[in-house]
Amino acid sequence: MKKLNFLLIAILMFSGFGKAIADEGMWLPMFIERLNYTDMQKLGLQLTAEEIYSVNSSSMKDAIVGLASSPTPSGYFCTGELVSSEGLMFTNHHCGFDAIQKHSSVEHDYLGDGFWAMSREEELPNEGLTASILVYMADVTDSIIPNISDTLVGRARTAAVRKITGKLKKNASEDGKYNVVLKSFFNGNEYYMFVYQVYKDVRLVGAPPSSIGKYGGDTDNWMWPRHTGDFSIFRVYTAPDGSPAEYAEENVPLKPKHYLPVSLDGIEQGDYAMIWGFPAGTDRFNTSSAVQFKLDYYYPPLIEVYGAKLEVWKEHMDANKEVKIKYATQYAITANSWKYLIGQDKGVRNLDVVGEKKVFEKELMEWIGEDADREKIYGNVLSDMESIYTERSSGIGPLIYASLSGVGGAGIISLAQDFMGLQGMLSQHKEEKDKEKKAKKEEQIKKATEGLKASVEEHFKDYDQPTDQDVFARMTEIYFKNMPDNLHPEVLDKMESKYKGDFGAYAAYVFSNSFLRSQESAEAFLNDPVLKTIDKDPAFMLMQGYMGKIMEASAAYQKDSDKLAHAKRLYVQAVRQMNPDRSFYPDANSTLRFSYGSVLDYYPADAIKYDFKTHLSGVMEKEDPENDEFIVDPVLKHLYETKDFGPYDDEDGKMVVCFLTNNDITGGNSGSPVVNGKGELIGIAFDGNWEAMSSDIAFAPNLQRTIVVDARYVLFIIDKFAGAGHLVDELTIKKTLPEPNRVEKPMMEEAAVN
Repeated sequence: MKKLNFLLIAILMFSGFGKAIADEGMWLPMFIERLNYTDMQKLGLQLTAEEIYSVNSSSMKDAIVGLASSPTPSGYFCTGELVSSEGLMFTNHHCGFDAIQKHSSVEHDYLGDGFWAMSREEELPNEGLTASILVYMADVTDSIIPNISDTLVGRARTAAVRKITGKLKKNASEDGKYNVVLKSFFNGNEYYMFVYQVYKDVRLVGAPPSSIGKYGGDTDNWMWPRHTGDFSIFRVYTAPDGSPAEYAEENVPLKPKHYLPVSLDGIEQGDYAMIWGFPAGTDRFNTSSAVQFKLDYYYPPLIEVYGAKLEVWKEHMDANKEVKIKYATQYAITANSWKYLIGQDKGVRNLDVVGEKKVFEKELMEWIGEDADREKIYGNVLSDMESIYTERSSGIGPLIYASLSGVGGAGIISLAQDFMGLQGMLSQHKEEKDKEKKAKKEEQIKKATEGLKASVEEHFKDYDQPTDQDVFARMTEIYFKNMPDNLHPEVLDKMESKYKGDFGAYAAYVFSNSFLRSQESAEAFLNDPVLKTIDKDPAFMLMQGYMGKIMEASAAYQKDSDKLAHAKRLYVQAVRQMNPDRSFYPDANSTLRFSYGSVLDYYPADAIKYDFKTHLSGVMEKEDPENDEFIVDPVLKHLYETKDFGPYDDEDGKMVVCFLTNNDITGGNSGSPVVNGKGELIGIAFDGNWEAMSSDIAFAPNLQRTIVVDARYVLFIIDKFAGAGHLVDELTIKKTLPEPNRVEKPMMEEAAVN
């Protein structure tokens, strides 16, 4: 049921750049000594460069974990950090949300009530969840660029690169021991290889109830002040010999090369803060025409479709607790993306990012025009890109609607896609005349149906038919009204005419007549698959129509893709050549990075100042028993009222919940450790701030803030709220002892001695 639309993701990703200032940049750790170390020391770093990143000895990088849903990931949905010698790992609650949801039911609502393993035996395995730790990274640019002709562009260039990188990855994998990821940087101007150890047994250890881990819900998402205890706890396991292994009872906790101690010293304005993680993607090299394209044509359809789907889901989730649990993960992910897009659109406009980029591009063109050779290479780069984005403006909307309201709209359409292979086999079997070949086809069909039974079971695990029927009606209507007539599937036009534009009636017809409407009817079909049944199925027919039209929309949009990729590469090349003394960091692309900065407040608007930390008192001030986003757990309220904070409160006796830093992060940094100058964990990053939502495209130094849950609040919830002090006992706790009082000799006594 939960499918990623890889086509949409691939075509909507861009790349960017940034200038080097202390709190800006997501830096590659292998260059820390050369590019960043001096600036980091000035801000308060007390570690050596070798203690932060080393290939030959343990270092901070060995405590950073990339979380994925693949045994060979090339990217990571979140970050985690190892915090004990027994493989204990902290990350965000919203990063563990899917795992928590999969273990939840009405009887055991771990999302609503929380979960705490009081022994190793109670820790819950999570099929498919993996934890990757970087072994080393390497610059392989010189092994690739000199061996590729400058005349190669597009697919020809990609093929040439792939041939070389394939050999590099094979050698570095050491016969499959490591997962090797090789990616381009600076739009294909440089290449780096990342070698990871992937652990496949990752178990859920603890999670606060949503009233803590998701406090504030969608209302507070991306907002400051924040009062969310956004954390969850996992443990990484290995085979008894320490090697990665699939889940098995005999597996043992990971013995990491390094883990982060946890500081109880707290934070003050100006304190050093460093963040490690796997930022997913930024677009800072985008030109003004690319940004304008997003504002005018990219954001609006995405916001419309996501918003409509959220409305339908919420209506059903509010009415039924079981539905709420089933759709919790999908809703959370979609709501986060929807609000992010709204915020980014607003932020880019408010900060006049397009105008600033135009000013820079004018400077760039003047520099290019000063030299005939530069003019020959780069003279048409900006105009070429602007022309391509203009041509694409009419194609991006249809592609988004086709992807998100069509093939990615209702769950029943998503499930129908799984049956395409079987339909092809049944069709081939019908046409086959040779008895021996026909028998082989029958064996293939039998094998395919067995595989589909597993897919059907997984699909319906978190599925509600009335909810999906209403989603189908809403998404089909959006598709019909927003897509050009030539991109309407024939069956859709017929049904719209038959039901006189009543898409609710069309949905009722589909869900009454499709064998894909329920697990029972889908399994009954698989027990005796008939070609005529699938060919006439109304959901399958619509899916086929959608698939054909999305290919048409994609073909129109992808026109001149090779030319655009070439222009982007030259543009970045020109920008870097124009500024040879500047230290550039590459755009985020889900590879291990660090950023550094300080704990800092900010001024979001005229006459408004936001402090750098929030307190538990703010949780109580926001409490609203009628709003499930702001419900306060009675146990938490009792601890607050009795001031039973243990050793985790601030010096003034207050319980700090969250704080701010000016670190540069983006999606994928969720769950990232925030460490002080001594390399001790002071918090877990979980969000950015609303006023700087433009930061993926253009960094806003005066506004950019990272929202962090304080490590002391995490320990307070584990220890005092959950009573899981055994987990705190695993940690290495750091607390600076007060300076002893010095007793000075009286001046008269000193004078007498003299």
